[in-house]
Amino acid sequence: MFYKPLLTTLIASLFIAPLAQAAVSADEAAKLKTTLTPLGAEKAASKDGSIPSWEGGLTKAPAGYKNGDPRPDMFPGEKPVLSINAKNMAQFDAKLTDGVKALMKKYPDFRIDVYPTHRTAAAPQYFYDNTFKNATKAKLVDNGLGVEGALGGIPFPLPKDAYEVILNHRLAFTGVNTQSPLRVWVMTSDGKRTMASGGTQTFRRVWNDPDLATGKFDGYYSLGKFTVSEPGSKSGEAILAHDGINASAPRGLWQYLVGQRRVRKAPSVGYDTPDAVTSGIGLFDEAFNLFGPIDKHELKLIGKKELYIPYNNNRAALAKVADLVTPNTLNPAQVRWELHRVWEVEATLAAGKRHVAAKRKYYIDEDSWQIILFDGWDAKGDLWRTNYTLTLTAPDIPALLGNFFWGGYDLQTGAYYLNMATNELPVQVKVLPTLQRSFFSPEELANEGTR
Repeated sequence: MFYKPLLTTLIASLFIAPLAQAAVSADEAAKLKTTLTPLGAEKAASKDGSIPSWEGGLTKAPAGYKNGDPRPDMFPGEKPVLSINAKNMAQFDAKLTDGVKALMKKYPDFRIDVYPTHRTAAAPQYFYDNTFKNATKAKLVDNGLGVEGALGGIPFPLPKDAYEVILNHRLAFTGVNTQSPLRVWVMTSDGKRTMASGGTQTFRRVWNDPDLATGKFDGYYSLGKFTVSEPGSKSGEAILAHDGINASAPRGLWQYLVGQRRVRKAPSVGYDTPDAVTSGIGLFDEAFNLFGPIDKHELKLIGKKELYIPYNNNRAALAKVADLVTPNTLNPAQVRWELHRVWEVEATLAAGKRHVAAKRKYYIDEDSWQIILFDGWDAKGDLWRTNYTLTLTAPDIPALLGNFFWGGYDLQTGAYYLNMATNELPVQVKVLPTLQRSFFSPEELANEGTR
């Protein structure tokens, strides 16, 4: 976070909570129509051309594509331009996260294959138009944990503050009504692959609705439901989440447990509670790379940098499970990495708060505003976790999907998981007609459980 010190007594207070940020000027916002993309990324190529200019992203569905089909590799035949492993990682130190470097040191066979960069991220025109309006109106509220004056687009396309960047991630465009079958694959430290969970994930991203109007928006930007179908011992279980944009729309969490045959509130589905969906390898607030409140940490904006990150991984989503989920790490030959510009946000444990991750570093793609990688440190200061999303390119929506096909590594135990994987399933992420609010109600969750 960048502050201008005024008095000694003020300096300390600046880092306790974010300042109330004012919306940007009209002159600054005008850059969204010239030198910046409609969502605020740098439109121009990098100086050496390794990151190309943004030309609108991918917005046309592949020939013959049908809704729900597994999306094809958008760049078939491309070969890596670079491979980085423990032997040559020092040459690329500034462009690698601590977590990636830790994986290279821990596993000599791990590498990242870097392909030509393609800036495929896109969103509908109405989302761009709303983002332009938001730029001069949006303001932080609730100590930086909420926003007012924005609607239906990125609230802070020209961010000055870490809290603005995180809110941009929460409100990134990932479609409106989507549904996907999924499986959660776990790899233990002794090289055993198991399916921890399987089921269906349904989202209604209310914030992204083209018909959203001020009078219709009740403060809940995302509604999600995960219903479990396998293994048999968990079949019928479900989790329901209503995520609010600020304190006026408090978060709602419910869980249906087959053994109890009732819906109950689930306040433990958050923060550092081990995530049962991933057999406890992941934490609930690591889901989708950020799930739920972040108020136990203080955020600092480090700045923007060029980084090698997973990107455009449609080919990995088409791979056989056994070819992708391999001992120690995901199969390096299946995962595509590219060089992109990212925002770096550091989260450190706030005074008086408790969380098993004392520090985290988030890396947010400038084009899509989604967290692509993040690392976590324990209370001793040791690097403990590194999480990722492989990103799925979906020009039919159009969107770059970072809330599917994600997972994490426990660097201390050696276990890892891949969540929301559709590999070997006939349906991938399917676009649905408008889902009614009642579909995401606790009452409907109870009805489904008794059928």
